[in-house]
Amino acid sequence: MTQKNPVLLIHGIYDTFRKFDAMANYLEQHDWPVHRISLAPNGGTACLKELAQQIKSYVDKTFFLEQPIDLLGFSMGGIITRYYLQRLGGIHKVQRYISMSAPNQGTLTAYSLPLTGIQQMRPDSKLLKDLNQDYQALLSQVKVTVMWTPYDLMILPATSSRMKIGQEKVFPVLVHAWMVSDNKVLAAVTEALSEPI
Repeated sequence: MTQKNPVLLIHGIYDTFRKFDAMANYLEQHDWPVHRISLAPNGGTACLKELAQQIKSYVDKTFFLEQPIDLLGFSMGGIITRYYLQRLGGIHKVQRYISMSAPNQGTLTAYSLPLTGIQQMRPDSKLLKDLNQDYQALLSQVKVTVMWTPYDLMILPATSSRMKIGQEKVFPVLVHAWMVSDNKVLAAVTEALSEPI
C-alpha cells in the first residue's frame, strides 16, 4: 500500500480546528494522518500574511524536511494557504492542494467590515491581485483541486471560488459551512488526496 501523505487542514474565519471534526474523522478512518491547527486571531483582524506564517511555522516544526504533505484550505483558509504556497515556499513542501469554497477572486461579503483580514478578501484587494498574478505558474507545481458550491452565500459570487488550474469539482451543497462535512465532498477529498503525483 502506498504511504499516504500527512494532510493539514486550515479553517476559515471565526472557526478553529474543530471545524474539521467530521472531515478529520472521515480521513483518519481512511488511514490518512491528519493535522489541523487553530489560527489566531481568527476574526478577520489579522493580516492574512501573518496567519500564513503560522502555517509555515507549524509545518517547519512538525514535519521533517523531506516529508511531503498535502494541504486543504477552506474559505478564508483557502487564501491563507495560497499565500503559504505562493509566497512562503509551501510549493516545495506540498504535493496536493485542495482549495475549498475559498474567495479566490474575492467576495462581496468582505465589504461588510473594515477589518484588515476581511478587507484582503475583497475582489480588488492588493493581496488577491498579488496572488492572482502568478498562481497558474506557481501552483502548477502541485496537484490542485478546486471545490465549491454554486449555492454559496458567503462567497459572492460563488463562482469567485474558481481558479484556472487543476481539477474543478462542484457540489450542490446548500450552505457554505456544510462543505467541510458533506458526505459527497468528503469522498471527493479522499479522491483528490489519492491522486497520483
